[in-house]
Amino acid sequence: MGSTAPSSQRFDTYYTSLYLDRWETLKRALLVPATPIAYSEGLEKTYFLDEASIIAANLLPVSKGDHILDMCAAPGGKSLVLANKLQDTGSLTCNDRSSQRRLRLRKVLDEHLPENWRTTVSITSHDASKWGLYEQSAYDAILLDAPCSSERHVLQDPKALAIWGPARTKHLAVQQFAMLAAALEAVKPGGHVLYSTCSISSLENEAVVERLAKKRSGRYEEVPVEAAFSEELSHGRIILPDTAQGKGPLYFCLIRRLL
Repeated sequence: MGSTAPSSQRFDTYYTSLYLDRWETLKRALLVPATPIAYSEGLEKTYFLDEASIIAANLLPVSKGDHILDMCAAPGGKSLVLANKLQDTGSLTCNDRSSQRRLRLRKVLDEHLPENWRTTVSITSHDASKWGLYEQSAYDAILLDAPCSSERHVLQDPKALAIWGPARTKHLAVQQFAMLAAALEAVKPGGHVLYSTCSISSLENEAVVERLAKKRSGRYEEVPVEAAFSEELSHGRIILPDTAQGKGPLYFCLIRRLL
């Protein structure tokens, strides 16, 4: 694969190496625009998002009164699911480093959450990969929906596809590991972290968890989960649109801090 090959060809070559004969079927499914579903539980008005996102967010163990962190929260759909699990108790911290994305996040929270629920939700602007500088052992549960390659978007956006290269997924995997390691420090011992991405790259998914297993051995345990439309990987599970009626892609892995 030479560097002069078109980005679309390099993209196909890269993901064929991961999915082999399945790639063409998966690619066709990724090229079909996603169909968001209505989510309205406890909300002032309906919010539309991928059903896979609802499935994943509901996997994070949350009890009323818990202190929860949504580490990369924008645009806010999963935050709404978490707020519904808290039911106006405890606290939900919604973080995003980007000021533009925080504006969108604030708008989503303000427009969809009941006023009394909104008072328990705060918005922060930290670098998620350096969370240990701000707080340690502070949260009962953390959702880390990490920035990722978003291949479904890339495939449907010619401009994004034109600048794609395999170095991007490698660079993102480094950032994702730093965020996941930070999340492990920020959650209380006994608390849970749900790591998720909308990537189909194993480098950004199970390989990130595998690196955590090597670097933080004994500090946590992986918690098996069952989730509709998902398939098991070496670490965690993934929902892929070719076998999940167009849902996803969404990868997730639940861990529990031990020490």
